[in-house]
Amino acid sequence: MTLPYPSFLVNFKVYDGTSAEDGVALAKTIEAVQEATAANFVVAPQTPDLRLVAENTSLPVVAQSVDAGGTGRGNGAILPETVRKAGADGVVVNHPESQATLAEMEETVQACTDCDLETIVCVDTLEKGRAVLSFDPDCLLFENPDDIATGNSLPESNPELVREFVAMVEETAPETRVLLGGGISERSDVERAFELGADAAGAASAAVQADDQRKWFESIASAFEVAD
Repeated sequence: MTLPYPSFLVNFKVYDGTSAEDGVALAKTIEAVQEATAANFVVAPQTPDLRLVAENTSLPVVAQSVDAGGTGRGNGAILPETVRKAGADGVVVNHPESQATLAEMEETVQACTDCDLETIVCVDTLEKGRAVLSFDPDCLLFENPDDIATGNSLPESNPELVREFVAMVEETAPETRVLLGGGISERSDVERAFELGADAAGAASAAVQADDQRKWFESIASAFEVAD
């Protein structure tokens, strides 16, 4: 499955209420909202639940992280080909909570490409984004790590920087998508992201910790009217 755009990425991380059957229930809530609206959602469940979510919903699924060291010794490592066989459609690379060097990012992007996994590579500056584009990722996730879980999002706090980043990607590698994360917490953040030229947005804590999750996802879905 090719990841859809425009879209909204929901990262479960390891929050309470997102593992095993609870994770499937959350994914099914997201799926129900998607089916009732024009929105596209992508989910990043906890790693042991990739197959469970992939087999019990129609949602595109991405792994939160992988290792690209290859088969053999590597106790605890998670290989791209393993998550692909579990049903993953893509992988998040270099998340601020599991960072990688540029060399590791390049190796991971290549390993994922080799097994038909799309890559969403996290970057926090234009310079790093430009460097990562040379690895030919499918998507760049642009965010300020300090904004994570704060409700302070780049589309609202620094729209000019977002415009500059989007323009840089369009000029350098127009086939690469842009996803905005970090502090995305409400419909207006997503609307603003689309208005600024992003192809997608995403959240973790704001989504999974919402008092009324279905209502929250329905609000996010309504922002897709701006992307049409």
